[in-house]
Amino acid sequence: MWRIGIPDKEFIRGKVPMTKREVRIITIANACIAPEAIVYDIGAGTGSITIEAAIQASVGHVYAIERNHDGVYLIKKNAEKFDCKNIDVVEAKAPEGMDELPRCDAAIIGGSGNHLESILDSLRVKLKESGRIVVNCVTVQTISRVLKWLHANEGFEYEAVQLQANRLQRVGPYDMSKAENPIYIVTIWKNA
Repeated sequence: MWRIGIPDKEFIRGKVPMTKREVRIITIANACIAPEAIVYDIGAGTGSITIEAAIQASVGHVYAIERNHDGVYLIKKNAEKFDCKNIDVVEAKAPEGMDELPRCDAAIIGGSGNHLESILDSLRVKLKESGRIVVNCVTVQTISRVLKWLHANEGFEYEAVQLQANRLQRVGPYDMSKAENPIYIVTIWKNA
């Protein structure tokens, strides 16, 4: 069993977006998930982050919030495949569905359905004092919205890193780099 960084091919995918392995590793590491943690995976897609978080929060609990019915199905299938019993799937368009959840130690935002600011506003209340939010930003507009929210809301610190993975691909007798899309990973925590 993997501790972190499950190979992409191990997940049941369908046509729902999935966070790639390299991004998952950094996201999970930055979330600092303790064994007893309560974690939200917002915009959970196929549940690849959900599964990785559930492995880290081995005696904690992960709430996968996903609005797409196909995604909800895949999260449940992946949870079953990896025997993760500490996952609840919430079929909702975040921040809907978050009010009833317990406060969290970590929240990972992979998709926001254009409700990023209201999700972050909700997490201001739901995030425990020592908690972390990790936002994976695929578009320039998303990173801009995160930074704008951070500048307008005191009490938080952050770090951001841009990641771009390249994979070698065999092309005839050659090996060529095939670039994955770049992504910003923003890690947010409350000021001490």
